[in-house]
Amino acid sequence: MPITDSFAPAADFAPVAAGGLAALPAGGVTADVLASGGSAADNLSGFPAWTVTIMETLGPTGVGFMVFLDNIFPPIPSELVLPLAGFTSSQGQMNIVAAIVFATIGSVVGAVLLWALGKWIGIERIARIAVKMPLVDVDDVHKTVDWFDKHGDKAVFFGRMIPIFRSLISIPAGMRDMRLTKFLLLTTAGSAIWNTILIVAGFTLGENWSVVETYAGYFQNVVIVAVVVFVFVWIVFKIRKQRRKKAAGLDTTEDDHIEPGEFEV
Repeated sequence: MPITDSFAPAADFAPVAAGGLAALPAGGVTADVLASGGSAADNLSGFPAWTVTIMETLGPTGVGFMVFLDNIFPPIPSELVLPLAGFTSSQGQMNIVAAIVFATIGSVVGAVLLWALGKWIGIERIARIAVKMPLVDVDDVHKTVDWFDKHGDKAVFFGRMIPIFRSLISIPAGMRDMRLTKFLLLTTAGSAIWNTILIVAGFTLGENWSVVETYAGYFQNVVIVAVVVFVFVWIVFKIRKQRRKKAAGLDTTEDDHIEPGEFEV
């Protein structure tokens, strides 16, 4: 047997050391590693390797734990965690249905904690703080509350599928005292759809799971840009409004008082 043939497996691993998972050759080094008793995390590094190790160690419970952390600590992105859960399932380390179920449980538990936080803080306390902030008045708070009262159900459901809002939407739901049963139903449905899409995509792509993260990252960037543009336009509008009031001799601080019970449901 030629010497080069005897060292062919080692050649397969060279791109991994040089370029990480993205450099894996077609045919799947990971499958070979697993066949020899290795781990799906062997060809990963950093946070992905740590995440897959937790999932392999704890099974679907590890998926639920990571998604729970994603909900209460948004810098941990579900756009990374969920495809990794699908990837781990594709390597035979975990049942994909169980991964989806526990991911959804983790989402709901995290969301309920934030709902409880919002309920504990209360809308009036936040309103009193908000009207003390530059450019914000009572009318802005009323418009925001009225919008949530009108669109809250859709906001909670679709918010579970939108980066940034995924975690934050639970807080105003608690502040407006949305019934827990309704909140659980909407959150579970929205989370189950989002989790299923990303986990199945990671499972289908296998070693190329990072493709999901890439495109989900594009979506997240679009959301971030949209939020920044909205905030910028809102600030410009409020500054112009205040200037017009001052030019007309109106007091711009007269509407900063919140009456007790003003925002009762």
